[in-house]
Amino acid sequence: MQTINKYFPDLTPVQQERFAALDALYRDWNSKINVISRKDMDSLYLHHVLHSLAIAKAVQFEPGSTVLDVGTGGGFPGIPLAILFPEVKFTLCDSIGKKIKVASSVAESLGLDNVCCVNARVETLPDNYDYIVSRAVTNMTDFYGWIRGRWRKSLICLKGGDVEEEIAACAARHRLNPAKFTICDVSLWFEEEFFEGKKMVIMGQ
Repeated sequence: MQTINKYFPDLTPVQQERFAALDALYRDWNSKINVISRKDMDSLYLHHVLHSLAIAKAVQFEPGSTVLDVGTGGGFPGIPLAILFPEVKFTLCDSIGKKIKVASSVAESLGLDNVCCVNARVETLPDNYDYIVSRAVTNMTDFYGWIRGRWRKSLICLKGGDVEEEIAACAARHRLNPAKFTICDVSLWFEEEFFEGKKMVIMGQ
């Protein structure tokens, strides 16, 4: 929690309480279903919660807007973002049932009434959203094919690896202007060594 407070010093008491509760909730679920690697559990707030919240350093979701988290796994980045933006509606989507079960239970335990969890492939969802977010789901070419035309404002992906190469391949495959993609270094906002090499890709309409 110290790390979260360091970068987000204006949290409300309710937000503080919800963030603090994440450790026990994920430890309990991880003992039943391995949604976070065992070695990562001791770095939950740095590797998962704060990494998810990097999106909030680049984009401020407007109250009443809708956000789709594709491939949420156990709830990242969707659940930390839903705590931070209580007036925004989040849909957390994953095709693996046991993972979405964890995300749904955590959201319910925290009392996050702005979160809806869906066990489905994103291509089958009927709605469009203001924003789509993801964290380390798949390559940009495949991902864009899944969600093309499904967002109104921005697509925001937390990535690692050779992002420039991924974007070039995605732009060529889908006939997009590469200038539509903005690449940000997460280390611009967070000084911890873990974030070196971590990227955020933002694409507007």
